[in-house]
Amino acid sequence: MEKQAAADPATRVTILMGVHDGAAHLAAQLDSFAAQSHADWRLVASDDGSTDGSGEILDAFARGQPSGRVELIAGPGRGHAANYLHLLRRLPAGDGDWLAFSDQDDVWLPERLATGIAALRDIAGPALYCSRTLVCSERLEGQRLSPPRPRPPGFRNALVQNIAAGNTILLNPAGARLLATAARRIEATVVHDWLAYQVISGAGGRVVHDDRPGLLYRQHGRNAIGANDGLRSRLRRMRMLMDGTMRGWTDVNLAALHAIRDLLGEEERALAEAFAALRREPGSLHRLRLFRRLGLYRQSRSSTLALWWGVLTGRI
Repeated sequence: MEKQAAADPATRVTILMGVHDGAAHLAAQLDSFAAQSHADWRLVASDDGSTDGSGEILDAFARGQPSGRVELIAGPGRGHAANYLHLLRRLPAGDGDWLAFSDQDDVWLPERLATGIAALRDIAGPALYCSRTLVCSERLEGQRLSPPRPRPPGFRNALVQNIAAGNTILLNPAGARLLATAARRIEATVVHDWLAYQVISGAGGRVVHDDRPGLLYRQHGRNAIGANDGLRSRLRRMRMLMDGTMRGWTDVNLAALHAIRDLLGEEERALAEAFAALRREPGSLHRLRLFRRLGLYRQSRSSTLALWWGVLTGRI
């Protein structure tokens, strides 16, 4: 990644990190925070019942940082998505910090925070930055760029696909406040990053996707989500479409959006309601006609075709 000037040191970033049995790679991730060119950050880590020494690693890191820079809390013990909702709900309503999410097993490139701040610096309303990653092995070998996102980000995409990888997300203060407000009002989410993409775009905020990578995305057998590239990933998504998982995810997302409908823009609220309504229509061809009018899309031709097939068969 091209070196650039560090962001304004007065711009503090709160990093939210969910932790569960991440001891194997946690230290490398924490070291990459310390190596950021933008040095004004604080970490809130929620340990969701680790039994592998993750807590001790976090404690040791905290002792090596200035007082108050690292806050360690206990997670709710209900899994990955609930742990990040727990973190978001604890954010002070009037906090002026920027907000970043972190996984427990990646390695951030030194400009990860500075690049995101520079991209959103002049945006007054809610805004979200995300980027591609360098997907790699557990040993950080075989690095390859994650898939490109050729179509523009927006709510019509966010309703049916998440392109905002959580480990790359940075929110400006307005976006952070909006997302924290939403998190306190919803019961559940599929994943925190998809929620962020839907909330920011649904409220008419800006979403900036950077084609440059911001981190090394380590792949191993314990990834909560994993990189969505390659044949194996496509086959997994097809199975999830066939077995009803995707429809269940859409149910959860639409329930969350309904709970915060007053936070959405008028056009975006109408779009979400129309999408929810067409899913209840009994006639498959009628559903397709209604769906066509909405203009919802995914990033690739193959995934868009799968989306249309899901609408036709009632699996979305």
